[in-house]
Amino acid sequence: MSDMITADLVDLDLSVDTKEAAARALAERMVAKGRVTDLEGFLADVAAREAQMPTGLDGGIGIPHCRSAHVTEPTLAFGRSAAGIDFGAPDGPADLIFLIAAPAGADDAHLTILSSLARQLMNTEFTDALRSAGDAGTAAALIRGDEAPSAEGAQGVVDASEDTAAAPGAASAGAAAGSTAPAPGASTGPDSAERPFRIVAVTSCPTGIAHTYMAAESLENAGREAGVELIVETQGSAGFTRLDPEAIAAADGVIFAHDVPVRDKDRFAGKPTVDVGVKAGINRPAELIAEVRGKAERGEVTAAAAAGTPVERAGDSTEGYGTKLRKWLMSGVSYMVPFVAAGGLLIALGFAIGGWKVNKAPSVMDHFVWTQTGSWGALLFQIGVVSFGFLVPVLAGYIAYGMADRPGLVPGFVGGAIALTINAGFLGGLAAGLIAGGVVMAIQKVNIPAALRGIMPVVVIPLISSAIVGFLMFVVIGKPIASAQKGLTDWLNGLTGTNAILLGALLGLMMCFDLGGPVNKVAYTFATAGIAVATPSDSAMKIMAAVMAAGMVPPLAMALATTVRGKLFTQTERENGKAAWVLGASFISEGAIPFAAADPLRVIPSSMVGGAITGALSMGFGATLRAPHGGIFVVPLIGNPFLYLIAIAIGVCVTTALVVLLKGMRKQAPETAATDPAANPATAPKEAKQPVAA
Repeated sequence: MSDMITADLVDLDLSVDTKEAAARALAERMVAKGRVTDLEGFLADVAAREAQMPTGLDGGIGIPHCRSAHVTEPTLAFGRSAAGIDFGAPDGPADLIFLIAAPAGADDAHLTILSSLARQLMNTEFTDALRSAGDAGTAAALIRGDEAPSAEGAQGVVDASEDTAAAPGAASAGAAAGSTAPAPGASTGPDSAERPFRIVAVTSCPTGIAHTYMAAESLENAGREAGVELIVETQGSAGFTRLDPEAIAAADGVIFAHDVPVRDKDRFAGKPTVDVGVKAGINRPAELIAEVRGKAERGEVTAAAAAGTPVERAGDSTEGYGTKLRKWLMSGVSYMVPFVAAGGLLIALGFAIGGWKVNKAPSVMDHFVWTQTGSWGALLFQIGVVSFGFLVPVLAGYIAYGMADRPGLVPGFVGGAIALTINAGFLGGLAAGLIAGGVVMAIQKVNIPAALRGIMPVVVIPLISSAIVGFLMFVVIGKPIASAQKGLTDWLNGLTGTNAILLGALLGLMMCFDLGGPVNKVAYTFATAGIAVATPSDSAMKIMAAVMAAGMVPPLAMALATTVRGKLFTQTERENGKAAWVLGASFISEGAIPFAAADPLRVIPSSMVGGAITGALSMGFGATLRAPHGGIFVVPLIGNPFLYLIAIAIGVCVTTALVVLLKGMRKQAPETAATDPAANPATAPKEAKQPVAA
């Protein structure tokens, strides 16, 4: 393997202003070395990783990184900026920028070297040496480990990788040999009167290359300073070796510093736990250690479960209740949508093959003829109905899961099934999920004797929580919710004329506001809940048609805009525009997100206008849709398909025209400067050539 970093990959005078420009400048060096095959494709992967979470760290460090199919071998590029570049770190701009490029299928040895660099960045002697390096060759040697910053300093990337090669990415040798040692004077012998406080930790990040190992190093260093025994399991891209079960059993507390779900989390059940994002592990490790010690002293052994699941948690324990509520609801919706899509499309195909009376067909268990299309249509329809039957229980179950982790699943599913039984529908599922999660969270706060903790998640919590949720749903709140559900259904069935058109416009605005985000999902869930029955009402099918039509507008409009006025968009956006044709046609609103992220003040309002027009026209034309997804591929299943496509085309043209107009106005500035004497020094009178404050 060639050197991961050479002098050609170092820029000690990185004179750019933005993180995007910094990534491009360093990536161009990788392209010149043949380490990256497609510059724009690689930069798109870097930007996608940056969008997940800023890569700036305290101490003036930026570490943009990604896995990419456009990388031929693991590569590092290093840049040093005198002015500093904002990578989103809390303490300000970064002057040391490391661009880390890993192939999509990088092997463990390469990734171990990258993880060792991440650990080195926590060493101030290492970073100080890089800041004072006089030439590119010296900086590259420091990073490779050919030249140590001092006799007592960091050993360098290559040396560190050799030390940890025996257990790459695991509760590393560094942790076992260094961080588990107590502070001077601490007693750990079998005859000691008091042993040190023991902590086990897990770190992980979406890419598993940098933040995972930096958080581990930071926690280990803080553990040594605090005089505690601390062992870290790094669940990174280089794989991971599970912590010794004996170490977990002997631990007094647990720290999870992660942005992806912790694997095998059940191993840590019954321990005082602090659950935060990976950056918290890097930036404030001492606080986390103090927090877990405080929880241990108070006997708070189930706080981690009450904080929300890692699937939906953003990593900030200080979030407001409104933010947490939104994430709990989105947890249920995200798990429900696949059932909706699968069931709805199967039902739609059943109607397409077997005719509109397929819902009256007998069970295929009693009557199925292999050579009859009607039997196949009935089969697809009945499978789809079964899939739809899971919609409300899954919604409720995973709302409860988002609130209370796995213990919330049983009462959540039970409450959701009861909501179906009493005809409380979608609203009942929402209530059941929130009640189930709240009940489990309340039970988990009870201080349970150690002897009973083992049966709590298996027997006690499911039994008590299911009984409470069942009682509340059947006896207390079920009937009012069922009445509200019926009232909503009757109101929708009664919508005609102007009211229906206004509803279509509102749903169109919601679908295009955040392009797949919470508001979009609320509108989509509202529509799919209406058709999640064997015989949906005509109004429900009109709402579903309006929602899908509006959701197709933003990506199709962006694709059309990049085609008709490509000069207004970057090369990357023009490439994204090609993909947006397919995404929009498939009813994937997220296809417009790259454009909205780059220019939200122009793209989002334009999309909302076009989406509102399309939704209103769809409702006005009386278009209906039985399938919850599919885009143009389910047009044969749409009522009034020609007018439906006209509504979409009008919305796309409106959004395209607005985007082109707004972007064109922004682009007028250079042209105006060229013709305005006051703005052009070559043609302006002498008195106009005075310096102007920026």
